[in-house]
Amino acid sequence: MPEPKTELRFQDPYTLVVAVALSAQATDVSVNKATDRLFAIAATPQAMLELGEEALISYIASIGLYRTKARNVIAAARMIVDLHGGVVPLNRKDLQALPGVGRKTASVVLNELGIEPAIAVDTHVFRVAHRLGLADAPTADKVEDQLHAVVPPAYLAKAHHWLILHGRYTCVARRPKCETCVISDLCPSRALFVGV
Repeated sequence: MPEPKTELRFQDPYTLVVAVALSAQATDVSVNKATDRLFAIAATPQAMLELGEEALISYIASIGLYRTKARNVIAAARMIVDLHGGVVPLNRKDLQALPGVGRKTASVVLNELGIEPAIAVDTHVFRVAHRLGLADAPTADKVEDQLHAVVPPAYLAKAHHWLILHGRYTCVARRPKCETCVISDLCPSRALFVGV
């Protein structure tokens, strides 16, 4: 996959921030279903504020943790309007200061927009990094550090997507598809799963 991209649908930095924030502990498919409708009426911070938290809930109720996420999306929109003139700040410090935007969300946004080559470590990346022997740390932050140490700089921007998509479709949690994996010959964990 020479040019991997997020499977979340977005139009600009703001809709990307919202989609990624909504995707925590939810599938991209479920987020896309909700945001397709949502972004048709509220694709800017100001429009999101005009929509309001209760109406936002009606669009995202199919996504886990929707009440907390709605509160955060509205609070983030307020900060973007009040502190940044309605424009999403595209630096790590200001992004991470937005409600509902932690290190992982900021990393996804900055990487996807080509601003900073970052590796956001979610459950898929964490699992695949360990199985491939690229990392052995017990926390996401430490795995991120280990991946930055072993992934050549030329591949950093794409590594996040390669790892996440590999974990989502091939190196799945319960029964990895080693028989169809294009890198199974390089995988130190393959013996644990072949023939299971």
